[in-house]
Amino acid sequence: MRKKRTTDSGKRQKHIALFISSLRKGGSERVLVNLAEYLSGQGWRVTMVTQYRGEVEYPLPEGVCRVFSEITPEEERGGRIGNFIARFRKLRGIWRTQQPDLILSFIGKNNVMALLTSAFLGIPTAVSVRGEPKEEYASRLLRLSAGFLFARAAGVILQSERAKDFFPKSVRKRAVVLKNPLNPDFVRPPFSGEREKEVVAVGRLDANKNHEMILRAFAKTAGRFPGYRLVIYGGGELHGRLSRLSEELGISGRVSLPGPVSGVADRIYRAGMFVLSSYSEGMPNTLLEAMCMGLPVISTDCSGGGAAELIRDGENGRLVAPGDVDGLAEAMLFYMEHPDRAAACGREAAKLLERYRPDRVAREWMDYLEGLMRK
Repeated sequence: MRKKRTTDSGKRQKHIALFISSLRKGGSERVLVNLAEYLSGQGWRVTMVTQYRGEVEYPLPEGVCRVFSEITPEEERGGRIGNFIARFRKLRGIWRTQQPDLILSFIGKNNVMALLTSAFLGIPTAVSVRGEPKEEYASRLLRLSAGFLFARAAGVILQSERAKDFFPKSVRKRAVVLKNPLNPDFVRPPFSGEREKEVVAVGRLDANKNHEMILRAFAKTAGRFPGYRLVIYGGGELHGRLSRLSEELGISGRVSLPGPVSGVADRIYRAGMFVLSSYSEGMPNTLLEAMCMGLPVISTDCSGGGAAELIRDGENGRLVAPGDVDGLAEAMLFYMEHPDRAAACGREAAKLLERYRPDRVAREWMDYLEGLMRK
């Protein structure tokens, strides 16, 4: 039987369990932590269930309980099947013990595991696909599992309308698109002075983010606009490779790779332009943040559809094909040559802020989750 708690006013306290691998610093993790903070502030009881503790994580708001689902060495049963059964039982035991009114899971295999382990417990379970579905569910087994299990979920939350096309009709009719709440650090008036001659990018240095494309495009602009610099914020396994490439392209003196940093909003606020070069994204948080601050932006029309839903090409930003180095260089040059047009794109982009204000979007999430509980 579900545990009932009441607030000081005597009302029954809603209880949600949020499930994700860890709280390491990434876009999906930040969205979930921000949501936990908002729901807790609205009087909900929030339990954060993660598999493990990462090295660098977002701190949890006061009052949010954390439970770990990964098995300990003592709980291991040996072999992949034995350990899977141990993980299954431990997570199912958490749901039995916590008895939340709703489980909300984020990302890939977590979604499948949440639905499997909560089956027949009488606890509605919603799943959220945070990236490009064909990347999150790349294997045939995962695709089949998602197609079968998601049709039985209480709700399916996607990042873009285009993402619905990946799933069968039985899943699409349960799917909704919910916006990402904007990080409060990026809620500010657009910068109105003369922008710095700086091209900026933010994101993990991995193959999907394709920062090599930005380096090669920037190199094509270097001779015509020697005053510009390129700064790519973020850490990852390709840091050394990108550093060597900048030397090979002869632009190392004008390229900075500072790694993960704090205060990103302050660092990019006055930049001349922001660039996103990913092959695949759901709803790219960094692009949204840059646009809401009024930066002139350029993005690849990455699979997943989020960038294309944000950008009206030529009006509030520029879209280029993934991997199109010449197209990116041309878009960069356009902003460099026409700072007035760049500023106009930035002003138009900043209009997104009203739609993505943190409290407004978080309220939309809360209303949706409350609806799932009522069902």
